[in-house]
Parts: sequence; structure tokens; C-alpha cells
Amino acid sequence: MSSQATPTLNLKGIGASPGVAVGHAYILDRKRVRTPKLRLAEAEVDPERMRMKTALDLSDRQLSDLKDQISKTEGPEHALILEAHRLMLHDPMFVDEVNRLIVEDRINAEWAVRRVARKLKHLFDNIPDEYFRERRSDVEYVADRVVRNLMGQVVDEEVVLPDHAVVVSHDLSPADAALMARSGRVAGFVTDLGGQTSHTAIVARARSTPAVVGAGRASEQISPGDLVALDGTRGLILVNPTEDQLALFHETMRRHQEFEAKALEAKDLPAQSTDGFRIRLVGNIEFPEEIQSLLSHGAEGIGLYRTEFMFLDRKSPPGEEEQYRAYRQVLEAMGNRPVTIRTLDLGGDKVPGKGKHEKEPNPAMGLRAIRYCLANRELFRVQLRALLRASVHGNMRMMFPLICGMSELREARSELEACRTELGRAGVPLGKRFQVGIMVETPSAALIADRLAQEADFFSVGTNDLIQYSLAIDRQNRDVAYLYKPLHLSVLRSLKNIVTAAKEAGIPVAMCGEMAGDPVYALVLLALGFDELSMTAGQIPTVKSIIRQSSREDAQRMLDAAMDLTTAEEIERYIRTEMDRRLSDLA
Repeated sequence: MSSQATPTLNLKGIGASPGVAVGHAYILDRKRVRTPKLRLAEAEVDPERMRMKTALDLSDRQLSDLKDQISKTEGPEHALILEAHRLMLHDPMFVDEVNRLIVEDRINAEWAVRRVARKLKHLFDNIPDEYFRERRSDVEYVADRVVRNLMGQVVDEEVVLPDHAVVVSHDLSPADAALMARSGRVAGFVTDLGGQTSHTAIVARARSTPAVVGAGRASEQISPGDLVALDGTRGLILVNPTEDQLALFHETMRRHQEFEAKALEAKDLPAQSTDGFRIRLVGNIEFPEEIQSLLSHGAEGIGLYRTEFMFLDRKSPPGEEEQYRAYRQVLEAMGNRPVTIRTLDLGGDKVPGKGKHEKEPNPAMGLRAIRYCLANRELFRVQLRALLRASVHGNMRMMFPLICGMSELREARSELEACRTELGRAGVPLGKRFQVGIMVETPSAALIADRLAQEADFFSVGTNDLIQYSLAIDRQNRDVAYLYKPLHLSVLRSLKNIVTAAKEAGIPVAMCGEMAGDPVYALVLLALGFDELSMTAGQIPTVKSIIRQSSREDAQRMLDAAMDLTTAEEIERYIRTEMDRRLSDLA
């Protein structure tokens, strides 16, 4: 299709995996099948339950085969997601409820599956943690597989992609995302649904494939074969771009590839400013599979290992041995590089291994993170014991999320020491004492950072929540998302207060929120004096290059001038203009 045959369409989504791609659209149409709704006679109830069992068994075999296939090519982590889907097929909350509807309401199995899936998905809506909220789609994948098997439809149809395809879909299952990414034919991904922690985003980042997710109705607005240019950093999509736009994208791609190659040549050099200020650049991961990409992009360690994925879609939480093996795997893969593991950040009404819970009216400010762990002590202790045992195998640091005051920090540390004593008495080998830090992500923690710094070994600023709570907005709410301003003066003052408190107490201060990896903010964070920045693998070369070409003294002058301004819009406009002026080929 000629790029001038139809008008150019501009779409906006969420940049989920950095990079620029140009290719022809391959529309993956995985539309949900139309569900028949039938009432059953009494004599039809038992045969319908048997039909349901047959579909469950078939679905289980299919997922087992897919798991084996993906394990050989993609590693065990994506296979773990498929194993979670298998567990859902046997979960009483799913199976027993479907059978109850068949028997009591006398409805066909397809209808019952859809009703139960809708009910389970609503449970996820109340979860503040984005990673867990994204797992709503897992319920949909499992339900759709069962319904298709009930109706005798093809489930895992092989996808044959052309070269340099931009895969466009309403959503992608873990199997689709992993199998297509490994083909080597995908230039980029575009999905209507999803966020930074969706399966598509995780797979794309691990494979360094540009991706834009959460793009609304993109799969309806883009036609098969359309020429698509996408920017996975800014979340921009151009459909059938003009020749000038296409030339600009190709030039951007060329410069990006050239810069990436040049930056990767310096991957083992330090992120040090021209006047000698050293920042450690490390990575955020959900899955161990992402480690290889981190190392190839020059990461000096892991600044945030989210441990929640092991608790995903299970009837019961993972035991101490399973957690120990997972932490050990990551520590050994990183060698002597530091690995910062965040303790469990669960919340809302999603409680591993339990049934329904009362919906919280405001889950973002409810029982979550360290509050949840201290309310579920045995679950917390199991994780702490596993971490203590794993510390033998690498350079481990640990941090507690959502600490609001000194009492929570002391309680959490007390539990850790009790577990250390318990294991020591039992003769279990333990590593040397490791640093124990906290996530600073609430205004209360920012305001008393000087006191917290007396008892925490390090700070790691979680800007996603800190900005959200400081500005009193829900960043998932589209109506107020425009108010989410990392350069709001109150945010900058909070960051300055946190860094100052850490420096005065002589402890390191890191940042692991999304702000850390955005090149626009690199000099702001250099000026503030952060010791460590944690980000996705693809962001590391750009941020490192900016730091290595800049002086901290100059960055401080820029920040001082910005903080003399008042509105977030004025500050952002000034910072962007200054970044363009200093680093026009990178910013």
C-alpha cells in the first residue's frame, strides 16, 4: 500500500518497550467467540458437566504442550505463566462455580464459563498494584480457551508472519507474544489493551522489540498491510505515514541503531559525568529471563526485582523452597553484581490461596505492600526465610515497599532478625549480613526521610506512587492522568529532601520508578545527586550517554533555574528546552 494512498492516522498509546520500528501491519484477529446461551433440561445437566470436564482436560493438555514448547526456546519464566493458566483450570473458584451454575441455573457450559470469568475479572479491578491488575487478561485467556474447546474450534492456530511485521491485536496471550517474538520476524507490537506490565510489554522488553500497548481501538483502525511506524519510547503510532514522515522515522531508526551500537560499545564504562560524579545504572525486572537483556545493555546490577509474579493466579502461595530457588537463580545469574529484591507488594482483595474478600473502597490506600505483609506474618516469614537462605548465592540487598513510618520499618526488620535467628539455630547456611533498605514512595516517608535514614541501610525512591500520592491523583484514571507531573515543584522538593537526608546519614539513595529511565529527566536526577538509577534494559544506553556527556555542575544550574519557576508546565517546558539545547541528538 502506498504511504500516500490514504490519510495518515496518528494514534497514541503507552510506550512499553523502547525503540523505533517500521513495518506492515499483521492483524492478529483473536476475537472472542460468540457464546451460545442455552437453558438445559434436567436430563442434560450431567452430560453438560461431562462436556465441561472434557474441555478442561483438553485445555490442560494444550497448555502443557505449549509450556514444553516455550520452555525450550524462551526459558522457564514464560512457561511459568502457562503453568499458572493450567492451575486456573483446576481452581475450585473457577471449576466449582461453573459446575454450580450448570446444575443450579441449568445453563450450558459456555455461558457458565463466561459468567464465572466476568466475576473473577472484577476481583482484579480492586487491586492497586498494576502488575496484578494486568492479570485480569489471564482469566480471559483461560476462559476463551475452554469455550473454544467446548465449541470444537481451533485454539492454537499457528501464526505465519511475514518479515518485518508490526503485529497489531486487541490483546496478546502469553503464548502468542512469546512464540511470535522468537520468530525473528516481528518489527514491533501494537495492542489495544495492556500496560507496562502486560505480557506483551514484558516479552517485548526482554527481546528489545519496540512495543506500544494500551492504544485504544488500534486493531480496528489499522487494516492488514497498512504501513505502520511506531515509537515504543513515546507511545506514538503513525499509520500510512507520508513520505516525509516515513523518511523521518527511518532516519530516527538509523540514528537509534547507530547510537545503540555506539552506546553498547561503552556498556562496560561507568555512567560518570564529565566532572566526576558517578551514578550506578541498574535494571528493573519481573522475570529472570530479562537478565540477559540487562547485561547486554550494560546494567551494573538489579535495582528492583519484583517478587509478585510467583504469587500469580495460584490456589496457594509458593512455599519457602520454591521462593528460595527463584531468588537463588537470579543471584547466581548476576554473579557479584548487586541484586535488590523487594519484598512482596500485594494488596487490594487479591489474597493468595484465599477466597473472596470484601472489596476495599480505596485499595491504593488500603491493605497493601508492607501493611499486607505485617497483617499476614507467616506469609511474610516464609519469604524472609527464603531470602536469607538465598543470600549465600550472591550480592543481595533487600527492601520493604510502602514504608510510611518508623514503626513499620522496625517491625519488618524485627521479623527479619527473628527469621535469621530461627535459621541459624537450625544450622541453615546463611550469607553475610546484607543491606536492608526501604522504598520511599509516600509523602510521609519523604517528610521524615531524615529519621528513616537512621535505621534504613539505603533508600530507593518509587516515583510512580510518590507522584501519585503527592498530587492526590489516580494515575490509572484517564480523567486525571494529565495531572501526573514528575516535574511538579512539590515532587522536586520531595526528591531533594529525600536525597539530602540520605547524604547526611551517609546511606546510598536510588530511584526505581519510571522517572529514572526517562532521558528527559536524566540531568535533573544527576543534579539531585542520586547514587543509583534503575530502569528497563533498553533505557540504559541513552541515560548513560547523557550522563557521560554532561557535567553535574551544569545540571545543577539547570535544576536551580527550573525550581525558581512555579507551575509544572513551566518547569517541564524549561527542562525539555534545555535538554534539546544540550543534547539535541539524544533528548
